[in-house]
Amino acid sequence: MALVIGVGGELPWHLPNDLQRFKQLTMGKPIIMGRKTFESIGRPLPGRKNIVLTKNIDFSVEGIECYSSLILALGALENEEEVFVIGGGMIYKEALPRVTTIYLTEVMTQLDGDAYFPNFDLSEWKEVSSELRESDADHLYSYRFRHLEKIA
Repeated sequence: MALVIGVGGELPWHLPNDLQRFKQLTMGKPIIMGRKTFESIGRPLPGRKNIVLTKNIDFSVEGIECYSSLILALGALENEEEVFVIGGGMIYKEALPRVTTIYLTEVMTQLDGDAYFPNFDLSEWKEVSSELRESDADHLYSYRFRHLEKIA
């Protein structure tokens, strides 16, 4: 199962309800992202601890913490109850074997892209919830919110 998550450093769609859900899920919690994802957002996201993974030791932006690896970032956050990995594709690929929960938005369209959520075996995950939303005036595509938990 591979899902397009980016084209040219941007989301390939605009889904206001997805952005609202993302904000609800992540508000008040640490978020980990790669440098390219941070640059596509353009600023630290308010109300969250922003962690950026980068090998560039000179990369510094007010309002973010930088780490050179996912392991170091997770170590710094070991006392946090919940940590969100928000992209991009390489960061998702590295994090996927370590996560126990996935909040996934599946967009019901076929688009070309240059960044992908990594392939994963759905049989290793239990679907906790699934909510299909139809396209409307604000949402060009239908989409599904999924909450998956790793089967122990």
